Formats: sequence, structure tokens, C-alpha cells
Amino acid sequence: MIRILVDSASDISYTNSENILVVPLSVNIGGKSYIDGVELGHDQFYDMLVNSPDFPKTSQPSPQSFVDAYNQLQPEDELICIMLSSGVSGTYQSACLAKSIVDNDNIYVVDSLTGAYGVKILVDEAKKMIEQGKTASEIVEKLEEMKHHICVYLSVDTLDYLYKGGRLDKTAAFIGNIAKLKPLITVTREGTIGVVSKAIGLNRTIQTMIDVMNEIEVDTNYPLYTIQTVGEKNITKLEQKLADANLKVECRELLGPVVGSHVGPEMFGVIFYGKNLDKIPM
Repeated sequence: MIRILVDSASDISYTNSENILVVPLSVNIGGKSYIDGVELGHDQFYDMLVNSPDFPKTSQPSPQSFVDAYNQLQPEDELICIMLSSGVSGTYQSACLAKSIVDNDNIYVVDSLTGAYGVKILVDEAKKMIEQGKTASEIVEKLEEMKHHICVYLSVDTLDYLYKGGRLDKTAAFIGNIAKLKPLITVTREGTIGVVSKAIGLNRTIQTMIDVMNEIEVDTNYPLYTIQTVGEKNITKLEQKLADANLKVECRELLGPVVGSHVGPEMFGVIFYGKNLDKIPM
């Protein structure tokens, strides 16, 4: 049997599928550590994010967490691990180290170079190929090609959380908030966080996002997700503009602590499969 493993930064629950294993990250806030998705749900996290004076920090799973997951395998099982980008977390490295510890050649570890619902696009393709009777090595080869097409674009309502998370200095955050500056943030081809552009105001930011999407060309063979943190104002506006541009959204998804900690409430964005690789910024 071919099974799939993800980490909780994928922000998706596969608890109803016996073929999916989930290794959780930890969230530290207010002097207490919580297991993401087990001891801390999304709604509870955002309540704490908004109301707690302490800034949350996320911790990658230990190699032992992956060893424990790998030890659940039967001798005949093969496991494909699709991990949060190595450019933003050490989760992929933990998974690789655990593989060397258990010394199991039936374990394949894929650096997704993305996160959240970008991982879901890869997982859904893997599940489809399993149903088609493809081998684990064939599936991994396909995922390694697909991952470079996963596009993530998002923006924020306030720069305060980028400052709190150490990604922006205090002066830049203050001036940016006064000017209503909204950076268009992406996950780069190397799986790191980058800024595509900076626009003044919500409407200009959304239009820039749509212009980029049209340049890359959304592949409608795969879902287009809108993504948000807590708050409806900005994501509703984005979805209206996407509809006006004839870009059909599969569904809207709420992101969890790994992204939410750094972007704060009212974050809005898209995840999709892009056709034109050479048009993808950065």
C-alpha cells in the first residue's frame, strides 16, 4: 500500500483517510505550547492571536515525531511525505533525518517548495495516481515536476504582524500602515518568502494579483483556492474581483498558525497551478 504523509502546515485534515498520516507542528503562545490541529484549532488560535499580548511562534516537528510516524508503516507499505517548503521551515530536514534513522528505502520525502493548500494540490494528485495504480517512484517524479507550478500570492491588512514576526522593521511597518501600503507576497521558486510588488490600497493590490495570475495563466485542470485568515472584508472583495475576471474559485480556505502568525487578521490571497513557468515572478 502507498500511503501519504503531510505536516500540519498543510492546513488540511485527512483524518478520515487511513492512507494519510499527519505530523503536527507546535505553536507556542503565552508561555504554553500547543500541538497544532490537536490541542489548538484555527478559531482558538486566531482568538489568541488577536487578544494575547504575546506573539505566537511555531516549532517544526522533531525527527522523533517522524520516526514515530514511520514506525506505523507495515513492511509492505510505501510512504510519500509531502513537506512544507524547506525555505521556510526545517520540517523537511526533520523528515529526511528520520528516514535515515529508520533506514527504510520505501520512504520518499518531497520538498514541496510551498505550503498550505499548495500541498493539497500535490496530495490530491498523488491520491489520484495511487488510484490509477502508479508506483511510488512514478508519483514522486510527477510531484517533483508539479511543485514548480504551484503559485501562492497573498497580501495583508496591516504590516504589524510582519513586524512582530521579525520580517519588517518598526519604522517600515509604521510608515507602511500610514500609507496603506500592501505588499504582494509570494512563495518563490526556491520555496522562500518574497515580495513581488507594493501597492497603495486594497483595490490596486488585488488588481496586481489578478494581473500576475493572468500573466502566468491559471491551469483550470487544478483547483484555484482563495485563502484567508480570520476576517471577511478583504477576501470577499478579492473573490468579487476574481469573478469579474472570469477566474473560478474552487473554494475558500482558512489558514492556520504557520502562516497566520506572521500575517495577522484579514490576510487574503490565492493558491493555484500556473501554466507558464517562465512568467512566474522570482
